[in-house]
Amino acid sequence: MKNKDLMNLMDMTVSELHEVLDLAVEMKKNRGSEVKSLMGKTIGLIFLKSSTRTRVSFETGVNELGGYPMYLDQSGLQLGRGESFEDTAKVLSRYLHGIVIRGHEHDLIKQFADAAEIPVINALTDLYHPCQLLADMQTIREQFGRVEGIKAAFIGDTACNMSNSWILAASMMGMELSLGGPQEFHPDLSILPGVNKDLITIHEDPKEAVKGAQVVYTDVWVSMGFEEESKDRLKILQPYQVNSELLSHASDDVRVMHCLPAYRGQEITAEVLESKASVIWDEAENRLHAQKAMMALKF
Repeated sequence: MKNKDLMNLMDMTVSELHEVLDLAVEMKKNRGSEVKSLMGKTIGLIFLKSSTRTRVSFETGVNELGGYPMYLDQSGLQLGRGESFEDTAKVLSRYLHGIVIRGHEHDLIKQFADAAEIPVINALTDLYHPCQLLADMQTIREQFGRVEGIKAAFIGDTACNMSNSWILAASMMGMELSLGGPQEFHPDLSILPGVNKDLITIHEDPKEAVKGAQVVYTDVWVSMGFEEESKDRLKILQPYQVNSELLSHASDDVRVMHCLPAYRGQEITAEVLESKASVIWDEAENRLHAQKAMMALKF
């Protein structure tokens, strides 16, 4: 796993994925006494999109592992003046020990990683968000003692980077995943690598999608960079709001998750967000621990 890129979850084996989750649990339990595996190392954090959880959790994580987190945004790099992703990656590889990059177009981030001579972690693209799924799976394991065999439902825009990442996670970990969204927002499974279609079902009826689900997951309906589409998207997706009535069709022990930021009254109600079923704040915290484990094993 050392020195390998992480562009999506399928860049890991199932055993490596379990290794990350095991270490994340250990690091959370023993925060402050973990091995300083990044001591003497500088990790570049390149952000082409703004962020709260991703930036803070990665900066904190590198620091807690003994390394130096070097934050770089597009305006502070020659990328902002037209230098290619490949040239930037080659140069930074001569200075840094690892790179975490968050951007828009997945193909560009992949080009950057392919050109780099040091390991690169995808901290979000328009196609995948693998680091969030590591935290999500850690949270599920905390709540249910396992990930395998859990029934989860992803509600809303089921063709976004989060739903794509959930499809890969379910395929790898043996979860039963039900996707509930309008037909025009259904995913194209053919573009996703290694999908186990036996574990994935797609519904237009959100109540059918959450039936028996132990985890109900949602994400924002308008992602950063797609604000021009907001009016039409909000109208189409309104029937897919995660609210108390929808949750009444899920399992009695249902847990509600959201990768944040959340827009109360749109994709989720404030009542559900703050309910006993919500494990959203634990999920947000686990970004730190899961990413620390990933960096310790990869850098």
